Amino acid sequence: MRRSLLLLALALLGVIQALPYGANHTNPSVRVEPPWDSERTRRLAGRVCFDCHSNETVWPWFSHVAPISWLIQRDVKQGRRVVNFSEWDRRQNEAMESANALRSGEMPPRRYAWLRPAIRLSATERQDLLRGLEATLGSRRAGTKGGTVEGIAITE
Repeated sequence: MRRSLLLLALALLGVIQALPYGANHTNPSVRVEPPWDSERTRRLAGRVCFDCHSNETVWPWFSHVAPISWLIQRDVKQGRRVVNFSEWDRRQNEAMESANALRSGEMPPRRYAWLRPAIRLSATERQDLLRGLEATLGSRRAGTKGGTVEGIAITE
């Protein structure tokens, strides 16, 4: 009976690999990044935030295996929609909340920290990233409708 259940589970796992959702691992081109306050902030944000909040997602091997691929695809799609550090020429309504999400521990999600150890921050790195995000995003640069950001027209 156990062997039959194991074979059935393996067969089901094999079949769901053929489902297309979660297999579209594309990275649109980077259009415009925010005017980072420092290279350190950009480096830390790149390490911790860019997989879900940019067009520079690194798709690890497990992002190609369903059902994990479905969750990762959904999170990247949602993350890019909320804040996308690669499309700073479009409205970023939630950008001002980035530092708060980091401060509260909401970001990066814990479920990714054990899959991607590189996103774990030391206390010093967390403080540096918080300060950097506040300095970079602290003004109305993000989410401004009309006008310019560092000479770049802001559109919806």
